[in-house]
Amino acid sequence: MNFLYPGFLFALLAIAIPIAIHLFNFRKFKKVYFSNVQFLKEAKEQNSSREKLKHLLVLISRILAVIFLVLAFARPFIPLSSAGDPGRRNLISVYIDNSYSMETVNKEGNLLDEAKRKAKEIAAAYQLNDQFQLLSNDFDSKHQRAVNKEEFIRLLDEIRISPASRSLQQVVNRLQRESGANRNQIAYLLSDFQQSFVGSQPIQADKDVRYSFIKLNANSLPNISVDSVWSLSPVHQPNQAEQLVVQLHNYGEEDATDIPIKLTINQQQKAISNTKVPAGKSVKDTLSFSGLQKGWQKGVLKIKDFPLTFDDELNFSFQVNTEMKVLNISGDPSQKFIKSLFAADPYFKLSEMPEANIKYSSFPEYSLIVLSGLKQPSSGLAQQLKSYVQNGGSIVIFPDLDANGAIYTPFLTALSLPAVKQLNSGPAIASSIELKDPIFKDVFDQVPANMDLPVVNRYFSYLERNAGGKQGILQLPLGQFLFARYASGAGKMYLAASSLDPKDGNLSRHPVFVPMMLKIAFSSAKELPLYYTSGQSDLLEHEKISLGANQSLTLKSNGVEVIPEVRQMPGKTLLYVADQIRKPGFYDLKKADSVLAVVAFNDNRRESDMHYATDQNLSSLFGKQKIALYNSQKDAMSLNIQAKNNSVELWKLCLILAVVFLAIEILLIRFFNKTKNTQTP
Repeated sequence: MNFLYPGFLFALLAIAIPIAIHLFNFRKFKKVYFSNVQFLKEAKEQNSSREKLKHLLVLISRILAVIFLVLAFARPFIPLSSAGDPGRRNLISVYIDNSYSMETVNKEGNLLDEAKRKAKEIAAAYQLNDQFQLLSNDFDSKHQRAVNKEEFIRLLDEIRISPASRSLQQVVNRLQRESGANRNQIAYLLSDFQQSFVGSQPIQADKDVRYSFIKLNANSLPNISVDSVWSLSPVHQPNQAEQLVVQLHNYGEEDATDIPIKLTINQQQKAISNTKVPAGKSVKDTLSFSGLQKGWQKGVLKIKDFPLTFDDELNFSFQVNTEMKVLNISGDPSQKFIKSLFAADPYFKLSEMPEANIKYSSFPEYSLIVLSGLKQPSSGLAQQLKSYVQNGGSIVIFPDLDANGAIYTPFLTALSLPAVKQLNSGPAIASSIELKDPIFKDVFDQVPANMDLPVVNRYFSYLERNAGGKQGILQLPLGQFLFARYASGAGKMYLAASSLDPKDGNLSRHPVFVPMMLKIAFSSAKELPLYYTSGQSDLLEHEKISLGANQSLTLKSNGVEVIPEVRQMPGKTLLYVADQIRKPGFYDLKKADSVLAVVAFNDNRRESDMHYATDQNLSSLFGKQKIALYNSQKDAMSLNIQAKNNSVELWKLCLILAVVFLAIEILLIRFFNKTKNTQTP
């Protein structure tokens, strides 16, 4: 057992006071004359022995009361675990949570400032030869080395609020990198311990590290966050109507009304709205606008919400293109259905190639390739198309039913599509439509009870070996399909059972054909993510970028320049930025002096949830491993010693025992030896 204030033990000299009172009893006795001394002597001896016992018990009670009262002021404590190997040096690792939630204030002021003060007080409890390690959410390289106390204090003063957000498991893993190395490691984690930071999965921690969690108490604050945004427009065209859906989340306990939403594109206001967000719920609001020009667009969604403002803005970017390139490879030049369809809209730039003269090298230029009525599809074409689809392209195949099924089977199987089983002909067969498919989303305002659907006179039935990646769009009876989609790599393949020739059916002339093909073309556009999360998104996607031997890509924004690691993948280029981008904003992706793309970054919305983990939550995550949990409201010296020794203080028990012995003294004085001893002669 050790003492927090050992100087108070000198007060144990006060036990001399009750001893002196007991030894020097100055009570005066009154003389009483009795006629028979014999009986008086017997009563006197009997009462004297009881009186001595009473005085002795009162003396013991007073001494013990004084002792435990002095011990209560000396603050004794018992260490719960060993202090480590005395032959090793101590490494004191301190984690300071410097996320946005630590901007919250309480009666002690800013939580981050309070965490710094507590960290300094903890450091003061250790010796000068102990080593220290500082860790924050930034995971800076300068914090990876052990330093002395003076350097630790200097690094501590440099910590500022950061947009970086970590999880408790990430912090524990980072601290464990320094475990071992012939040192006793003691880890202190100072945080408000948001539930999003703690998580719900069990924590894997090193049992050789002693963990102490010091919880900073924040005031409960309401908060509304711009949670996410997505576009309802399949493609972005100049001067066309656009629709964005914004999602707001209310993390507070009260409903929020009249929350203003403002949308700006390239610093020009495009839409405004007001909405109500119920407590603890998310709501969606649709914003409509138009008037965009060609090029990259920088969008910002803003709300007004106090006092937490870091999540009141959300950046996003997208590109507006003036055209989409479509290629039609036809085996019958007399069929004009594909040309008539895409020529009606100037947004589509249609190129046509005869079956006998196909330029394979131009395939990557097109977003969609349509194969209509090929007479002799070759294995070379199948190989090139498969590579095109694997790289993210989309193809649509309308077979020529006059060609032998044995000709199409090798071509289809080379594309991992089903082989032709047989050619079916006879009376017209009506098809059915899969309205839940994304192709027909927003196509029909109202679906009639008896919808007019395409019919076919002749069609191929296919031999399905593995229908796992198949999605029927237009169905025929007996489990056959008229039009289906197959996923392959990063792209899609659409296969029809009938041709576009009117003699085989009315698919090419049916009203459903136009929206179906246009939606397929729109879905073939390679849309990049609208935004990424700073400090969390390590990989950025972009269309295939060709680089020379000495060329590199850079991300630039307001004086910040990042050189990503380039990884070429089928159909796309991946940019690995690690954790180099920590600030939200817009970053220009440049190749030399040309801007290839504008990439938007936002702060992690995990910090928006201002709900905190309880002590029981933290203890349960560590399972059987013992951890120490402390409240920052303890006085500095008590917190330091208790955390340092992982101990239990006994001053409350000492105070209780002092009161108990004082009560025993009172009871002895009032009720002991009250029975009178009388003798009859």
